[in-house]
Amino acid sequence: MSRGTTSGRVEARFATLRKEGRAAFVPFIMAADPDYATSLEILKGLPAAGADMIEIGVMYSDPMADGPAIQAAGLRAKAGGARVTRTLEMVRAFRAEDQDTPIILMGYYNPIYIYGVEKFLTDAREAGVDGLIVVDLPPEEDSELCLPALDAGMHFIRLATPTTDDIRLPAVLANTSGFVYYVAVAGITGTKSADTGTIHAAVDRLKRHTDLPVAVGFGIKTPQQAGAVAEVADAAVVGSAIVQTIADNLDADDKALPGLVEKVLNFTRELSSGVRNATRQAAE
Repeated sequence: MSRGTTSGRVEARFATLRKEGRAAFVPFIMAADPDYATSLEILKGLPAAGADMIEIGVMYSDPMADGPAIQAAGLRAKAGGARVTRTLEMVRAFRAEDQDTPIILMGYYNPIYIYGVEKFLTDAREAGVDGLIVVDLPPEEDSELCLPALDAGMHFIRLATPTTDDIRLPAVLANTSGFVYYVAVAGITGTKSADTGTIHAAVDRLKRHTDLPVAVGFGIKTPQQAGAVAEVADAAVVGSAIVQTIADNLDADDKALPGLVEKVLNFTRELSSGVRNATRQAAE
């Protein structure tokens, strides 16, 4: 990264994991799903359950890249009072206890635009956010948020997909920072399973174009799949399966049933074990 100075948490975590010879496990939760207090309790428990980095979803009413599980989580979060300010409050509360685990916000541009880009970047950095994944801003719109984020010392993490060819890839990677997020399946989250053979080839191709770590997400649902991804990628991201575990432990009014937090964290531990037990393969 050649612009602003980041917190260094993302770089430090990947450096530590390289020394350990393993990939990162990155869980995703939607902020305030199913309510603020429960979501914060889950968030605070994720590092001890094996999370190396954490993605937090910022609720948006038109999530074009998200499948049914995460769309439903967004609706629950909205009903629970989710908004950008509350998401940043969650990060601040997390940072009061954990200064080391990187936090990445994932979402869409509209809520940030409404909040105000400069104010959002200032508040997010102050809260302890390390990076952004904004799925609906292509490289042609880097001046809207990507470049201001980099200038503010925040990583801007770009998505590469199965349809990102070698002609398009340099534009995608040009201002990417922190790591590259490879979307393992075409389409929306949570609807298909990732193919490990295709992932291996895709990671190899990306590494020929960038020295950044490569994280793989979308379509990873089980500890076994997470482990297979961790053999070849620098990070395995799991979202829909965790969010679905939350949904499976709600009552008819979408209120948390007893034991929800522990069930989510237990599943997180299983996923993390899959990543930690993976045998690394050298990418060509």
